[in-house]
Amino acid sequence: MEMVAVSKMRKAIEAVLKTRTYANLSWLTVLNLSRSANGEKEKLHPLLTARKEIKKVGIILITSNRGLCGGFNAAIINKVQESIQKYQKIDERVVAEAEFILIGKKGAVIHRHGQTVVADFPKLDLASEVNEIVPVANLIIGGYLDGKYDKVMVAYTDFVSSSKQIPRVKQLLPVKINQADNYLGIVGQDTRLGLDKEFIEQKEEKYLQSGKFNYEYTFEPGPKEVLDDMLPRLIEVQLYQALLESNASEHSARMAAMHQATEAAGDMVSELILSYNKARQISITSEIAEISAGANALAE
Repeated sequence: MEMVAVSKMRKAIEAVLKTRTYANLSWLTVLNLSRSANGEKEKLHPLLTARKEIKKVGIILITSNRGLCGGFNAAIINKVQESIQKYQKIDERVVAEAEFILIGKKGAVIHRHGQTVVADFPKLDLASEVNEIVPVANLIIGGYLDGKYDKVMVAYTDFVSSSKQIPRVKQLLPVKINQADNYLGIVGQDTRLGLDKEFIEQKEEKYLQSGKFNYEYTFEPGPKEVLDDMLPRLIEVQLYQALLESNASEHSARMAAMHQATEAAGDMVSELILSYNKARQISITSEIAEISAGANALAE
């Protein structure tokens, strides 16, 4: 099982590393559009518009289908529980409801914590294309546009290395330039991106002081037509990347768990062999003692 987990882990890591830069650059595009929209008197698109009051939150929870992966599922579920506490209750008063959309069978345990599950989507061990996440994206985008959800989050496990995975909860809708966790994956700290929130703020401060900083986005054929087609695709990319991060983390955690299980089984075999040899030696010693005693009795 360890060897199978290693094979799947390598494929999952290869997939997540190939798409990280694209996913984060696409998210950077969304952040810049959101920032531009926030500066307009009229919002460019409903997906970029924050609600004044948060009454219901939709949370996409990505877990595994099977166990034998250590604390992988428990860690992300605990992280989600901690995350929803900060906006769900104020002074022991429930101010916002949370509804869960599950990807992976093990996420169903969230129902035992008193949470509501509204949808459960199948999850493949190795995602191969973005179309696998399109139904989930359509559900949450439609729910947000219809006013069913005032905020949409995705809970996934960020892959850092084969020995380190970090559970995270990222806000998808509405898009916010000032949120703490702008990117998926450690590529958010990669200088190859060349542009992040701090970079934007530094450039603004520099050029505002000189009076030369001024820019705007031009949309063809128009803002609504462009964003209606562009924003859902970018949200799909983010969900797909979160799924890849979770898959890589899951197989890494399972590989580590199976490695520890293999070592524990080896230690147990060694202990059992030692116990068997001791028992066998005691039995042989006892038989020799009995034979010696019988021989001495005959000699007398």
